[in-house]
Amino acid sequence: MNIIILGAGRVGESVAESLVSEKNDITVIDTNPQRLRELEDRLDLRGVPGNGIQPSVLEAAGAKDCDMLIACAPLDETNLVCCKVAHDIFNIPTTIARIRSPEFPNDSPLMSKEGFAVDQVICPEQSLTTYIRKLIEYPEALQVLEFAGGAVSLIAVRAVTGGPMVRHVISELPQLVPNVEMRFVAIYRSDELGVDRQVVCDGTTRIEPGDEVFVLAATRDIRRVLDALRRRDEPVRRVMIAGGGRVGLRLAREIQDTCHVKVIESSLSRCEYLTTQLRSEALVLQGDSTDEDLLETENVQDSDLFLALTSDDEDNIMACLLAKRMGARRVLGLINRRAYADLVQGTQIDIALSPAQTVIGELLAYVRRGDVEAVYSLRRGAAEALEAVAHGDRKSSKVVGRRIDELPLPAGAQIGAIVRTIHDAEVYEKVIIPHHDTVIESDDHVIVFVPRKRMVREVEKLFQVSATYLF
Repeated sequence: MNIIILGAGRVGESVAESLVSEKNDITVIDTNPQRLRELEDRLDLRGVPGNGIQPSVLEAAGAKDCDMLIACAPLDETNLVCCKVAHDIFNIPTTIARIRSPEFPNDSPLMSKEGFAVDQVICPEQSLTTYIRKLIEYPEALQVLEFAGGAVSLIAVRAVTGGPMVRHVISELPQLVPNVEMRFVAIYRSDELGVDRQVVCDGTTRIEPGDEVFVLAATRDIRRVLDALRRRDEPVRRVMIAGGGRVGLRLAREIQDTCHVKVIESSLSRCEYLTTQLRSEALVLQGDSTDEDLLETENVQDSDLFLALTSDDEDNIMACLLAKRMGARRVLGLINRRAYADLVQGTQIDIALSPAQTVIGELLAYVRRGDVEAVYSLRRGAAEALEAVAHGDRKSSKVVGRRIDELPLPAGAQIGAIVRTIHDAEVYEKVIIPHHDTVIESDDHVIVFVPRKRMVREVEKLFQVSATYLF
């Protein structure tokens, strides 16, 4: 697929890195030639210096033969105009724009072909806020991802001594946690050197304390799944946010009804603005989030969750480590640089969150072949979970009408759940945790875990319908 990316910032770079690794032809447009040269030296892509809203620059980037434009420049207006020019002049089939403002939702008439011609709006700040809210709802989880309109969830959780399943083999699950269907799709365990390794996941696998476990289950059963792997944490009631930027403000607005919120912001003018946007119960403090005296004065040790959401990776890391040392129950840091995210893995920072990784899944769903509804990047892009829709019949499809054990899935890939629409007295969605003899039907939503990114293409091909395919 020929893809043009406008903007070589953090989001643009992460998107380019992810798409290049899947053998797409990528061209990046940016006004900074030095930045483009650095990307060209590191990745297999082409850089075009210039202003992406100018037709001549888009033409030089290959817009006439382009399949998709992803506009993620810093300014909303640049991205909107670029999509409009790309559609009207070059007839690029798919346009995606990074829009920070909530005034331009996906379903707005302004986004239609007659308006700015944006097929999909992505907002990293909103994606991050949604992601963090899930972690507040389920404080034991490291990650909570929803599929099939929220019917199924994939959760990542750190197994802790005391959980009913810990130190037991997976085949004992029905006796230990009755009446809850779940599928363990991956387990990662630290070796002697502290490096996480994937463990073979079958009925004989024993879950050990410290394992990072990925489990698929019906969303209604998430609480019981978490309880099986660790003791239940106290609900999150007191939240301290370091950084009152776009993400910090969005999150504070959304949780101020259910949590006691404190926001630490270094800029006085920003603090004044925050006080006009939040309720009087929320406390806005001017100061440095790495100031030990300030954290002690504000009783960081009583915080259920400390969030470092500034734009500075180093400050976020230091603030999290300091807050954890001073007694904060759980800490989460926003970390843009991938190298830093890898470094803090296994430290006292409970969760290192990459803004770019949270939106890449939204983009990947458009790049994927076949009918792919959702894609999530796991473990900083190493693995993926995708939701594909099975279409056709046994003659035209490689999956419809076949048992799970008949499917030529790549080694390590697993079908973890199936969501099937049942037309009975009333129409409802049925969540099926499949076994080897489960047969896939047309229009099933199939959730597949892929341990290595390079295997994704093989899975996509399975779900592509061919008019001439015969088994």
